[in-house]
Amino acid sequence: MTDSQKTTSLSEAIPVIAPAREFTIDELSQTAGMTVRNVRAYQDKGLIPPPEIRGRTGIYSDAHLARLRVIGPLLARGYSLGNIAELIDAWEKGHDLRQLLGLEQAITSPWSEDVPAYYELSELMAFFPRQMSPEALAKAASLKLIMIDGPRFKVPSPRLFNAGVELAKLGVPLMDLLDILAGVRANVEQVANALLQLVVRHVFEPQGNKAMPAASEIPHMADVIWRLRPIADMAVAAEVSAAMEKATQRYLGERMDALLATLKDSEKRKG
Repeated sequence: MTDSQKTTSLSEAIPVIAPAREFTIDELSQTAGMTVRNVRAYQDKGLIPPPEIRGRTGIYSDAHLARLRVIGPLLARGYSLGNIAELIDAWEKGHDLRQLLGLEQAITSPWSEDVPAYYELSELMAFFPRQMSPEALAKAASLKLIMIDGPRFKVPSPRLFNAGVELAKLGVPLMDLLDILAGVRANVEQVANALLQLVVRHVFEPQGNKAMPAASEIPHMADVIWRLRPIADMAVAAEVSAAMEKATQRYLGERMDALLATLKDSEKRKG
């Protein structure tokens, strides 16, 4: 084996590990969708650990973000900060905190790498000339394609938004695009719910339907969730590609046949 082959084999054998993200308190609060004041309050009450201090700046990590994404839903369910502190304390006393944070991150980390973008109303109007009507704006907001954020508009998924911008440039009406998105989302959410129900039924429930899993089960649960992410992405991408291929043949194949027939007739007349 040559040196280059050894190098290639070695690089293929070593998994690529994504670098851990770091945040200032402003970046952490923005990513978590809450105020800096709330982040500080949670830290003061011991709900999240203090940051690493570098110079005069506190540096937070994905572990802090994962914890905040657990706190938010618990608050929405009616738990008080005191209740949440007691839950976290119970977990920390009975389980390895690193395992708990790993499970937190697996469950609450976003499945998309999209970083929200922010636009003024005038910029949205420029993206969709003569199409961003009050009705279209309301429809986009109802689908959470855009969200009002003070004087600006937050776009949670710039990739999805940019796809709409490019399709609009091709001449596809914005309202029709929003109708398609509504239908796609309903179908995708149905598939996601069905898939997760299967995983819960056949992977988690055989271990026992317990409110507090054993410490030895937590790493396996986190591993299953992390492994599910690329599997789901691959499955959905494959199905979308197959569906787009069929649709292209169905709606554009006849046009191509007609074009070739026209060219053939034109050549015959020239002959």
